[in-house]
Amino acid sequence: MARKTVSLVLGSGGARGLAHIGVIECLNARGYEIRAIAGTSMGALIGGIYAAGELLTYTRWVSALSKADVVRLLDFSFSSSGLVKGDRIIGVLKELIGDRKIEDLPIAFTAVATDVREQKEVWLNRGSLFDAIRASMAIPAFFTPFPYHGRLLLDGGLVNPVPIGPTLEIQTDLTVVVMTGARARPELDAAPAPESAPAQEVRSNHLAGYSRRIAEVIERLPWRPEEAEPAEAGVEEMGLFDIIVRSTETMQNTIARLKMAAYSPDVVVKIPRNACGFLEFYRAQEMIELGRRQVERVLNDLEQ
Repeated sequence: MARKTVSLVLGSGGARGLAHIGVIECLNARGYEIRAIAGTSMGALIGGIYAAGELLTYTRWVSALSKADVVRLLDFSFSSSGLVKGDRIIGVLKELIGDRKIEDLPIAFTAVATDVREQKEVWLNRGSLFDAIRASMAIPAFFTPFPYHGRLLLDGGLVNPVPIGPTLEIQTDLTVVVMTGARARPELDAAPAPESAPAQEVRSNHLAGYSRRIAEVIERLPWRPEEAEPAEAGVEEMGLFDIIVRSTETMQNTIARLKMAAYSPDVVVKIPRNACGFLEFYRAQEMIELGRRQVERVLNDLEQ
């Protein structure tokens, strides 16, 4: 029996986007052949690294991250255009993965960004892989905008959080969309699962050399919006970062529903928006497993 071919569309979502790894692993394990990938923000990062054949390398690296490691990767900017420059994380990934030309990748790949001056969607499918990824993940107010061939680019999720369009040029059996802003599930509002013993050991080793000040910064970061103390009974008080993230996600989820209604993908894998906080990259293994479970459920229904 011939393998079914797939066009894979990976949405944004910060650390929730790590669920894309589990989706890809499950598709591969069940014999699907991914021929085209389009991604926005975190979806561009995971999709691009997979297209380069280095997803296992990235998965091992991200699965070992602790809270302290996440902080170390944030090169805070003194610019008024964004909190984080993003050069450090891209530099680490280039060293880990190696940069590639998108046109040389064995799988067709497109990263979607937003031209903030022209106010339009930009498809990046040629040139440096990591330039395209950095442009696509330039979340407003968090990452500084990315200058690219005379354009000033921001996160593609502003205009297209589920970029199905770039995959339509390649004929495949199925279009699979992974949406990371699906309806919240109350059972996921509980505290995150405790770290495994190896992860705790890695975290302890990294934290050993940090000053008390850095440790305090780590604990103050907005890992989960739910950690905020309510201003009054039944009313949640949100900080500026939480307001920016939630406002952006509200806009993106509305656009995503419209895009999917217009294109009618064959498979939609839904990752609940409260699965983890925006910066909780230290929960990689948990998110990968969630992605695997969600796509297995959909594929089981599809294959019946």
